[in-house]
Amino acid sequence: LTEPELHEALTLPSTLSTVETVETKAMEYAQKAGFDEDTASQISMVSREAAVNAVLHGNKKDPGKHVRASFNLTPETLTIQVADEGTGFDPTSVPDPLSPEGLLKPSGRGIFLMRAIMDEVNFRQLSPGAEITLVKHRNRE
Repeated sequence: LTEPELHEALTLPSTLSTVETVETKAMEYAQKAGFDEDTASQISMVSREAAVNAVLHGNKKDPGKHVRASFNLTPETLTIQVADEGTGFDPTSVPDPLSPEGLLKPSGRGIFLMRAIMDEVNFRQLSPGAEITLVKHRNRE
């Protein structure tokens, strides 16, 4: 018996309530995927971070701009995508939080955590905006 794929796409306002929505949905999907509580919490946390980046850095809380979030669960992977309508950004411009200059910066840890927790983290320029794709592989016996 193969399990059905689950997919959900949301278009949300550039507000902090969007951050909560993305975090809650990510937790829901991580639990449906069968990840343990710690892993599900970590996935939820980095999804929240992606949404914070989209609302604050991408859309700069502009009420005229939206955040798009999608959640896709297949038998192999959980994929979460978060996109904004901002000017876009270059992930290589974010200093390594473990470097001497990065240690003192208040930002830059989100992407570092995403890369540490997820199996794949991909950035894509949109016009306008940027999109981040977070992928976690499901370990099936």
